[in-house]
Amino acid sequence: MAEAERIIGTPDTPDDGGERAAAAGTPDGPGASGPSGAGEPATPAGPRTGRGRRIAVLFAVAAFAYALDLISKLLVVAKLEHREPIRLVGDLLELHAIRNPGAAFGFGAAFTVIFTLIAAAVIVVIIRLARKLYSFPWAIALGLLLGGALGNLTDRVFRAPGIFEGEVVDFIAPKGFAVFNLADSAIVCGGILIVLLSFRGLDPDGTVHKD
Repeated sequence: MAEAERIIGTPDTPDDGGERAAAAGTPDGPGASGPSGAGEPATPAGPRTGRGRRIAVLFAVAAFAYALDLISKLLVVAKLEHREPIRLVGDLLELHAIRNPGAAFGFGAAFTVIFTLIAAAVIVVIIRLARKLYSFPWAIALGLLLGGALGNLTDRVFRAPGIFEGEVVDFIAPKGFAVFNLADSAIVCGGILIVLLSFRGLDPDGTVHKD
């Protein structure tokens, strides 16, 4: 987990604006200017305020993705499971309810418990990274990952055959591809966005670097 934070995260960004203002100030206060002290007080918009907004975005995106996944699965189980698939775009796309004991897109059915632990670890890492978050695009990407991981983890914990071994409800079935769900889609979209941000050199703390 610490290694994942080292790769994805960056050190906490210091409040450089506040430190510079304090260093430039006079005994009368950081905002004083000249002997009369008539200067306007400095009111830097520190990065901590921005961080709070980005954290709010992260959890809002996660909650939205999780809610969509949960509601869709409830509807699929109630209306579609044990019934004939519904064709949406001819033979190209169907709604076909299945129970998946493996990872995303049906891979690794023999390692259900391991995938459950991985999903839980991903959630913990993302929550810990939130304290270093100052980037709006990273907030969206991590929110998608968090919402998707929570969606599939809910199935692992609460669905049959038992806790930590529950089978995930999948229902989106493109022709010639594995059946998946909205949580899988959120995870993939979040991962793609992280790759793009990394190529652009944008870090979670909002800084941009060029290798």
